Amino acid sequence: MERPGLVASDVDGTLLTPLHGVSPRTAGAIGRVVAAGVPFVLATGRPPRWVPDIAEAADLDGYAVCANGAVLYHLGQDRVIWQRNLDPVLLGDIMGALDRVLPGVAFAVERTGASAFDETVPQFIAEDSYRHPWPEGPEPNGDRSGMLTRPVVKLLVRHHEMTSEDMALAVGELLEGQVDVTFSTSMGLVELAAPGVTKATGLADVAQRLGVAAADVVAFGDMPNDVEMLSWAGHGVAMANGHPDALAAADEVTGPNSEDGVAMVLERWF
Repeated sequence: MERPGLVASDVDGTLLTPLHGVSPRTAGAIGRVVAAGVPFVLATGRPPRWVPDIAEAADLDGYAVCANGAVLYHLGQDRVIWQRNLDPVLLGDIMGALDRVLPGVAFAVERTGASAFDETVPQFIAEDSYRHPWPEGPEPNGDRSGMLTRPVVKLLVRHHEMTSEDMALAVGELLEGQVDVTFSTSMGLVELAAPGVTKATGLADVAQRLGVAAADVVAFGDMPNDVEMLSWAGHGVAMANGHPDALAAADEVTGPNSEDGVAMVLERWF
C-alpha cells in the first residue's frame, strides 16, 4: 500500500517487547509516524487504566481502542468517549450457563467510568477462585453479586485446566449471537463482550472520526482478538510470534515483537 493514513497497533505481543517495554527503535518509528501527521492508535484488550503508561512510553496522546473494542478512550484528555456494555441480567444468565457447561470456571469483570482512573466505579471485580494466567494483576476482590450490580465492558472467564482455544469453541457454541467471544492468551482465559464488539468496530469509529478510509489503515496484531482488525484494515500485519489465526487473517507477516516487527514495516514509509 501507499503510505498509510492511520496506523493501529495491538500492545502486548505486538508493540511491546517480551519484557513489556517500548524499544528505542519502535519508539522512533512511532515518533516519525506522528511527526508526519499520521494518527497512531493503540488497539488493545487492556482496559483504559492499563494504557496510559504505554502511551507515555510511546509518546502518544490521541485515541486508544480499549477492552477489545468495548471502550474508546482519549489519552491526552483522559476521557472515556464511549463504552459498549454487557447488561447485568444477561451477565448473570451467562455465568449460570457457563457453570453448567464448563464446571470449574471462574469469573471477573471489567468496568470503566468517565476516565481511566475514575474512583467512583469499581473497575475490576474477581471472585476468589479467579486467578490471572500471568504473574501480575489485581487480586480477587469480590464475589459474583458485586459483578451484577451494573453493566460491564468485559466478562473474563478463566479455567485452569483448559486452553483458551477449547474454551472459546465451547463458549461460542453455547452463546452464539449473545456475546462476542475472543482471547489474547492460550492459557485458559476467554473474554466476552457485547455482540458485535471487536477491535475492528472500535477502530472503524476512530477512522470515521478522523476521516480515514479502512483501505488506508495499516494494523498490527498477534492474537485472535486482533483477527477482525487485521481483516478490516487495508493492510493487516501479523507478528511472526503470533497465533495461527492472526497469521491467517493478515496480508503480511513481519518479524516478532522481540525484533521490532512493527518498526520493520513502518520504516518503509516513515
